[in-house]
Amino acid sequence: MINEIKELVAVVRQKDPSVGSCCFLAILINTPGIHAVLFHRLSHSLYNSGHFFIARFISQISRFFTGIEIHPGAKIGKRFFIDHGMGVVIGETAEIGDDVMLYHQVTLGGTGKERGKRHPTLKNGVVISAGAKVLGAITIGENSKVGANSVVIKDVPEQSTVVGIPARVVRVGGQILEPDYYI
Repeated sequence: MINEIKELVAVVRQKDPSVGSCCFLAILINTPGIHAVLFHRLSHSLYNSGHFFIARFISQISRFFTGIEIHPGAKIGKRFFIDHGMGVVIGETAEIGDDVMLYHQVTLGGTGKERGKRHPTLKNGVVISAGAKVLGAITIGENSKVGANSVVIKDVPEQSTVVGIPARVVRVGGQILEPDYYI
């Protein structure tokens, strides 16, 4: 647990220019994204061991203190960073890879009352910008980016950038696509 905390603080130091030269303790105390991830690790462990009530209770305490709602069933990889965080919602069957970054008011949600896998999978290195909604049992490919306020309802290829409502691919592997090629 100590190593994970150190790793989370290092990620904040690397990805958040606002922390500047803040000390370890200042980052740990003043970053709600770290608190939400740590609460989630505990609630996820309890959820996986069948203690559903206490897992959900801990996730609600986390939501109250951080403004970030992560269902205890969600699977979250290493070095996950939530910048600002207020209004982030992560659904029960969401799967998040390593080195993923979310900004405030991002939703990883479902599209209705489906059963089974109903929330997105984010592969390693994904960045989801402020206000974006990623909905359904879709996959966002490795190292892809979702633009602010986009609504993503289809799979996104790796190394891509998507924007808009509904989101369309505007860049793949660093190459800007011509408007005729947007999906």
